[in-house]
Formats: sequence, structure tokens, C-alpha cells
Amino acid sequence: MHLLAALIVAVTPGIRTPTGNITCFVSHGTLHCQIAQSAYRRQLQQQCTAKVSLDWVGFEVGPAERARPTCSGGALFDTPPKFQTLAYGRVWSIDAITCTSRVTALTCTARGHGIVISRQSWRGW
Repeated sequence: MHLLAALIVAVTPGIRTPTGNITCFVSHGTLHCQIAQSAYRRQLQQQCTAKVSLDWVGFEVGPAERARPTCSGGALFDTPPKFQTLAYGRVWSIDAITCTSRVTALTCTARGHGIVISRQSWRGW
């Protein structure tokens, strides 16, 4: 009798808006979001590159602190995110994180904290 061994690979869950402009993934209980094109991305990117070796710019929403811009010079995940498209009007939830996709913006919340991301602006609480 042969025994089959299964290799279990952890997947980093993620979403993207229908345009692909906004992507978010969850790693270690924190939501990380990035926007490709926006009125403010260049300014955020300049703030990150002003710091040595920080080349990723995005936002973090954690369970214990308000949403904020963040920079990184290394990987934010253990395995590459597997993104699924979140259609407009749909909701995605994982653990305590919930995101709603709308034509105008992506809104995500996590235990009383959250963020709204659009091409024109972003707002965190």
C-alpha cells in the first residue's frame, strides 16, 4: 500500500479591484494595500525613497492601530499573495478584516480601524 504525502503550501490571501488598480493582502493579521495610480502615490513614493532601501509604498490596517501609509524594503509576506478580483458591490472577509469594493473606492475595516482608498484620496481611522 502506498501512502501519499500532501504538501500543504500556505497561501497569502488577497484581493484586487476590478480595474486592478488597488490590491490588498493579509499577512500576520495585518491588511496591506497598494494603489498603482492615484493623485497622491508619487508623493507617498517619494517619502519612501527618501528613506534608505524602502521601495514599497502602501497602507497598513492592523488590529490595534489606525490605518497609515507604510514603506518597506523587504517582503511583507511569507508566500506570494493569491489575488482574487472583488467585484464592485461585493464584500470580502478574512479573520476580522472586511473589504467592500465600490466603483468610487475600496473600503476596508479591521476591529474598529479602517481605510478608504480611491484614485483621488485616502482616509484612515
